[in-house]
Amino acid sequence: MEVLRYIFSCFSSSKSSSASSAGSHLLWSSRVSDENKAMVEQLQKYAIIKSSKVAEVMETIDRELFVPPGASPYYDSPMPIGYNATISAPHMHASCLELLQKHLQPGMRALDVGSGTGYLTACFAIMVGPEGRAVGVEHIPELVASSIENIKKSAAAPQLSDGSLSIHIADGREGWPELATYDAIHVGAAAPQIPQALIEQLKPGGRMVIPVGTSSQALKVVDKRQDGSVSIRDETAVRYVPLTSKDAQLQAN
Repeated sequence: MEVLRYIFSCFSSSKSSSASSAGSHLLWSSRVSDENKAMVEQLQKYAIIKSSKVAEVMETIDRELFVPPGASPYYDSPMPIGYNATISAPHMHASCLELLQKHLQPGMRALDVGSGTGYLTACFAIMVGPEGRAVGVEHIPELVASSIENIKKSAAAPQLSDGSLSIHIADGREGWPELATYDAIHVGAAAPQIPQALIEQLKPGGRMVIPVGTSSQALKVVDKRQDGSVSIRDETAVRYVPLTSKDAQLQAN
């Protein structure tokens, strides 16, 4: 549930670099993308999407099904979805899918904390397939209900029906231990520190992508080694809503 990610203005030939200063521009702000496929092509143009697998899943799951009525689904911008929550900008979803794609192979398990409208959870489901498990956790019951309806309209609907995709009402800081451990964990809100419960639910060899911080935030990549130890690195500066309790979220300005 990202408020805004500050993004880069140029790319080198081998690796993109991102600026984290306030006032940087989004990748595109006008309606250059008038359909889902065109949005994906824009993300490929700017080298946010590098893999054919991420391009395929973002073409398969139409973002328009997961934004509020009247919104512009293909703008590169986060959008409010009610309850002081947002759906992340397309480039942020693409970035997280790229970071996690090796841990979203068929048969693997993925957890989406702060699943919001259900968009990224649906993408996870397509990537891990019906032989895997994609789990969304969201503490606002109304968002859980609407996300299930969104998914029913999408290409991930069969996996919702067969149970390989599920959305649950719960405090995301506690994860979803019933189906742990997970090869991939994505957190869509910024934690003051990485919740220990999520580290414990990460499978050895797995990866978690989580924004961490309060006034200053970084998207962190957490890799768990086979011996259970973890390595943590900063990917880029970000700005997300806080990962907090349901009551605190609803009372936020």
